[in-house]
Amino acid sequence: MSSMAYRMLGNTGLQVSVLSYGFWATFGVKDGLTGDAGVERAKDCLRVAREAGVNLFDNAEVYGNPRGAAEAVMGEAIAQLAAEAPEAWRRSDYLLTTKVFWGGDGVNEAGLSRKHVREGLSASLSRLQTDYVDLVFCHRPDPYTPTETVVRAMTDAVRSGRAHAWGTSEWSAQQITEAWWLARTLGLEPPQFEQPQYNMFHRERVEQEHHPLYRDPYRMGATVWSPLMSGVLTGKYNDGVPAGSRLNQPGYEWLQAQLAGHRERGVIDKVRALTAFAADELNATMTELALAWILGNPNITTILLGATKVEQLQENLRAVDVARRMTPAHRQAIEAILGNKPDDYQGFGGAGMRSFNTL
Repeated sequence: MSSMAYRMLGNTGLQVSVLSYGFWATFGVKDGLTGDAGVERAKDCLRVAREAGVNLFDNAEVYGNPRGAAEAVMGEAIAQLAAEAPEAWRRSDYLLTTKVFWGGDGVNEAGLSRKHVREGLSASLSRLQTDYVDLVFCHRPDPYTPTETVVRAMTDAVRSGRAHAWGTSEWSAQQITEAWWLARTLGLEPPQFEQPQYNMFHRERVEQEHHPLYRDPYRMGATVWSPLMSGVLTGKYNDGVPAGSRLNQPGYEWLQAQLAGHRERGVIDKVRALTAFAADELNATMTELALAWILGNPNITTILLGATKVEQLQENLRAVDVARRMTPAHRQAIEAILGNKPDDYQGFGGAGMRSFNTL
């Protein structure tokens, strides 16, 4: 089994395993992943993750069907695991997250108003069977709620002890810096991490737009989602859509449309080439290669894994060892196949009219 590595999460003082485990589109949905069957399967995966050194477990109020079912499964699974193996599941030694935004269908059951942040977080804590989460995210930016109101609501969540720190998900750099400076100016709690999508074919926001946020004074952490591009980067769609795939589940038709677009743009052809490279050069699977490639970016704190089967999770966890074997030459070869590396960051305005000569 992989020997886990850890990175600091921004300025929180928290050490986070470079691979984390999330419940998006996994538990709390159909096919026996709800109720007792879902809890038992979740316990199997959570146990494997914890034994491998994973210490962050990610969720959201909207995950599952109905909303919140994923949190209910996680809460019950961890409660049972803690009763069975209390030393392995000390609450002081692992991190729980949730996200607020899509809480319900009522006009005030969504968004980032102080009302919904308070009520949504309280409901999540109840489902997770805990008094606090370590990290709470604004799941998306809210165009109808002033940023100062959002910052005050999240400050309430932190200073009430119901969360230790707050962050954002899929916010622009402008939105994050606005919230950060409002917090600093008003003596409130600033956002300390962002959860963007990031993988081999989705790079611009993390590597370009957000680049300044990883530096002083912000020092934002990054917990990235969709590292395998909804399964595309496992290689399982290289020759079509296999039976039982997430793409065949009701509610994920949008992923089918995305896959069709990937084929048209030549993404699948590149994945085939990367699959062969992984096997020949690193004795690795495409999944392991895709995750190891992300770990090569030092600005990424942790990758959120999503797996419903132990064997899938075990494969994901081996990416730590593959990352350790990956050399600069390997990375150059991967970039040559991808052909999509963003230009080196030179500031929001680029180099402008100036040049600078160095030895």
